[in-house]
Amino acid sequence: MGLFSFVKEAGEKLFGGKDAHAATPPAAAAAPAQPSQEDLNAKAGKAIEGYIAAQNLGVSDVKVQFDGSQGKVTVHGTAPTQAVKEKVTLCCGNVASVTSVDNQMAVTNPEPEAQYHDVVRGDTLSAIAKKFYGDANKYPVIFEANKPMLTHPDKIYPGQKLRIPPLAK
Repeated sequence: MGLFSFVKEAGEKLFGGKDAHAATPPAAAAAPAQPSQEDLNAKAGKAIEGYIAAQNLGVSDVKVQFDGSQGKVTVHGTAPTQAVKEKVTLCCGNVASVTSVDNQMAVTNPEPEAQYHDVVRGDTLSAIAKKFYGDANKYPVIFEANKPMLTHPDKIYPGQKLRIPPLAK
């Protein structure tokens, strides 16, 4: 599947963007101790794990590592299908401060991988469906493929990455 890139400024605000980057060391011993970069990364990883769990995707043994200096998420665990694995990638990547996702999850029932589309200003699911499927009326396929992260077909935003599954034959 490989490493997927995302827009750093777009996405769910699960943790403090500034905190996630680089914790500055305390200026003096008397200054209040600030959390270390390791602590901030662990907190961000737990926040992303919680977000994945809230989507009720049926994944197990999910472990998320976040590297705030690079904006990189690495996720491990088991997904029941390729589609669910891809949704986990989107859960991780469509979070503010995340620039890339390395999804190392195992898949119980492998199937063909989907394509992806980065939403730009003016995009609609209908226009995206027309581009990928040649039929604007196929937008519900894209909407369903991105649930539960999408709650309404009109609620997409620039910088968001969407799964574009192959059409069923």
